[in-house]
Amino acid sequence: MEQTQFMRNLIIETPSVPGNLAKVATAIGQWQGDIGDIQTIKVGTLSTLRDISIQCKDEENLNQIVDAINAIGGGIHVHAVTDDVLQAHEGGKIRMKGRFEIRSLGDLRKVYTPGVANVCEVIKNDPTQAFYFTGISNSVAIVTDGTAILGLGNIGPVAGMPVMEGKAVLFDQFAGISGIPILLDTSDPDEVVETVKHIHQGFGGILLEDIGSPHCFEIEERLKAELPIPVMHDDQHGTAVVTLASVLSACKQTGVELSHSVVGQIGLGAAGLAISRMLMEYGVQEMRGVDRDEAARERLRQFGGTVLDSLEELMETCDIIVATTGVAGLIKPQMVRKGQIILALSNPNAEIKPEVALDAGAAFAADGRQVNNVLGFPGIFRGALNARAKEITYPMLIAAALAIVETTKPGDLVPHPLDPTVHQNVADAVERVANQTQSL
Repeated sequence: MEQTQFMRNLIIETPSVPGNLAKVATAIGQWQGDIGDIQTIKVGTLSTLRDISIQCKDEENLNQIVDAINAIGGGIHVHAVTDDVLQAHEGGKIRMKGRFEIRSLGDLRKVYTPGVANVCEVIKNDPTQAFYFTGISNSVAIVTDGTAILGLGNIGPVAGMPVMEGKAVLFDQFAGISGIPILLDTSDPDEVVETVKHIHQGFGGILLEDIGSPHCFEIEERLKAELPIPVMHDDQHGTAVVTLASVLSACKQTGVELSHSVVGQIGLGAAGLAISRMLMEYGVQEMRGVDRDEAARERLRQFGGTVLDSLEELMETCDIIVATTGVAGLIKPQMVRKGQIILALSNPNAEIKPEVALDAGAAFAADGRQVNNVLGFPGIFRGALNARAKEITYPMLIAAALAIVETTKPGDLVPHPLDPTVHQNVADAVERVANQTQSL
């Protein structure tokens, strides 16, 4: 569960004396700042200049951190505050680029007219040849209506374009897939479905992204039923895959058998409902959930889950807790039952901090900082495209989750998202299951 974070880079000078960087880190931490990358810009005889990236709540919090650093004294001070994130997005993060250089008239005749006409004739006579002779088989449309962009909510598709571009970059870097952002100026399910149906022939798959609840459910189900290519809503199933992997890793570390456990889901929006469905598909016999919205509660009942009346009852009766509400501090320490596994996935502010949950008696606790969808969706689509699958099924998604678990190093919850092995393993697992299913 992602929410927005305020990110800035601080250019900080410190005297070249041991311990000064620790003083800066302490000042940042005292105001709840989270340190990211630290780059040394210059090491001089008397002082050192560093570029330190931080995440904080808002601009007011940033100013508090800057003031705290400057108040240390002893020659320590902030030279500048820069916005490296904004600079990284200047001009956009993606572009369309040809695979072949055109260096002669011969190259031009092959790539374009008249040579391309021969390829068109081949595809006209056998449309399946488009899979081999065009980029369709390696392209995924990233479709959004802008109604649920990260933690910002309904800010519109154009404001959501940086997220779609980011998704495209991840597709390219981790799975070699061309992701094409498609921005829709409608949220009407009929119009969204019809639009995607009219353009789908140019893509090998459809990734629905940041489409709000409840219309996201209808849109996905209808597109899955009506299109002959894989369709997946990442906020639902991508999140659910990585969450299942996280739960399995936590169970492995604590010696708990997931299928024999009572699991509680706090929050039944798009992510929460999908997590519940994924866990039940995996084999969880007793899935319980709470949500203030009656429509969300009814959806869980329809899929075989049990709706409880209160958060307190869920915490009292469940062995494993997953929370995706976006409400910081929702789970109080006194609610924690000894031996529970608690994954409070709202990020950056969890429903309960892991250290607080552990102090209260939890056997295992984690927040959402590690549960990143990027561990799932690139490999899932790579495997589906490789197998020429017509849909993405629960067996394929469960295979992806198991591949994530198998790639996880001892002591970790999930693999590092920059580990190329995890993406390849997910792709292989999904492709294998897809091929097995299609051969039956």
